[in-house]
Amino acid sequence: MSTHDNLSYAQRIRVLIVDDSAVMRRIIMSTLLKHDEIEVVGTSANGLDAIADIKRIKPDLVTMDIEMPKMDGLTALKQIRSFDQHLPIIMFSSLTLRGAEATLDALTFGASDYVAKPTNLTDSDEAFRVLNEQLVPKIKQLGSKKTFVRSLARAQTVTPQSLSPLAAQSSSNEVSSVRAGRIRVTLEALCIGVSTGGPAALTQLFSDWKVALSVPILIVQHMPPKFPELLAIRLSTLGAVPAVEAVDGQEIEAGHAYLAPGGRHMELYRSASGKVIIRLNDNAPECSCRPAVDVLFRSAAKVYGNRLLAMVLTGMGNDGLKGSAQVVQEGGRVLVQDEASSVIWGMPGAVVNANLADKVLPLSEMAQEVVARLPKK
Repeated sequence: MSTHDNLSYAQRIRVLIVDDSAVMRRIIMSTLLKHDEIEVVGTSANGLDAIADIKRIKPDLVTMDIEMPKMDGLTALKQIRSFDQHLPIIMFSSLTLRGAEATLDALTFGASDYVAKPTNLTDSDEAFRVLNEQLVPKIKQLGSKKTFVRSLARAQTVTPQSLSPLAAQSSSNEVSSVRAGRIRVTLEALCIGVSTGGPAALTQLFSDWKVALSVPILIVQHMPPKFPELLAIRLSTLGAVPAVEAVDGQEIEAGHAYLAPGGRHMELYRSASGKVIIRLNDNAPECSCRPAVDVLFRSAAKVYGNRLLAMVLTGMGNDGLKGSAQVVQEGGRVLVQDEASSVIWGMPGAVVNANLADKVLPLSEMAQEVVARLPKK
């Protein structure tokens, strides 16, 4: 075996495929085997077998169908999380209303991410294309040992010495001067950007808010249509902050949360009467995302200036980085979720590495930090 083979084997992401369909298992396996970074270490036909295989094989990542005999994917997910909180699990589901509800359940119960099942398994080329575009990049991100292995003893504060060279290359002097000259102001809005791992993170955040907040909350969660509406309904049942899927032309109210619809950007503007209004649009994606966090943060920074508090939670990629820079430039502040509590530290890490974070916190402390910064009702 060559040195290249040895290195590849040592660094490969070991994947367990769980699906009751032999055809689907074969298609997923064939897709993954085309990538040197990925190794398929086993397949399971139901959730019960999957649990036994996970304990025996100890894969780096699992792909899990939701609807299966003997034990469905949701039940298996709950049981897996009882003995392994950190194993990346990507759920497969349809994008029907029923599939969306089940997927949202899975994401709330601790699934790392999801992929829509190819609808036409007789067209193998199309099925391979869908899996290559949607599943493979998520496996490489979530399953990478360098990405996912945590150091739970890591300090929760960020010092200049711990920042990457990117921070030094950014407009750190300009940012520092803006921060140094700021005084504490009355905050008027909270904007949240989140992606992979978001439904579970938002669930914890909303559950921790026991009283209504004194400002509106605007949220971009990377999701397709149907999902934000369902997520808003669930978030409304958790605590004291009601949530809705945003509507174009809607006037925002303090104490209410508004989620950007799937596939549409959400912006804010102030009307002649002084009211802040939501505008939705179908402009080109930014950072390959629509809705994009950057779009919301940028518009909110213009509307609220130094009275804006932004929050960047777990997520893949760097959406929210440019928007956070705009927030800071206008005098606002950005809270960032720490690496240990994030499913993926792409979005939060980008903000930290650019020296734009006002504070880096574990998810469990985020709700309390927000309450402490906001004006009392």
